[in-house]
Amino acid sequence: MTISSIKQQERLKGRYSVYIDGKYAFSLSADALLEAKLTVGQELDTAQLKAYEKLSVDDKAYTLALAYAVRRMRSRYELDDYFRRKGYDTELSQYIMQKLEALGLVDDEKFAEAWVRNRRLLKLVSKRRLVAELRAKRVVDDIITRVLVEDETDEQAVLSELIARRRKQSRYQDDKMLMQYLVRQGFSYDAIKVVLHES
Repeated sequence: MTISSIKQQERLKGRYSVYIDGKYAFSLSADALLEAKLTVGQELDTAQLKAYEKLSVDDKAYTLALAYAVRRMRSRYELDDYFRRKGYDTELSQYIMQKLEALGLVDDEKFAEAWVRNRRLLKLVSKRRLVAELRAKRVVDDIITRVLVEDETDEQAVLSELIARRRKQSRYQDDKMLMQYLVRQGFSYDAIKVVLHES
């Protein structure tokens, strides 16, 4: 069996189709193709072809996982969950995780820092709520504690601003309803009482 041509795909510019004896055999990303050192005219036996077909499947899985990981930072748990949902076996999951780690895309501390920074930019949120969200992403408590110690956000100022915003809505004119909402958002009852008394 001879590699008769290697052509860049029209739809996926970063992938290359490999043809054997004039027929499509498999495709690889540019990086995987360079790593495999395949060339036109190269002879392959059946075992080599099977190995390259497996490499093609694994390479596609890695490309999808890479796109998932760069869309936004993910926790290690989120990536593991993604691999499970995709049906990747343990060996493939570990292979992809190692490649993502080598690129610096798997780091729960950086993930937690980015999560807190983004949530602070987008929403008025309590530290207790952030802890719950990070735990849901299976970030370990040591990391959560370190990241939140570095977060200099004034919790009382966040609470005051949230109360001011909610007071503009008719249903939150009632203190009891407002307090219930704020408790659900992770603020302590005592802190809420203090800020409500001051406002």
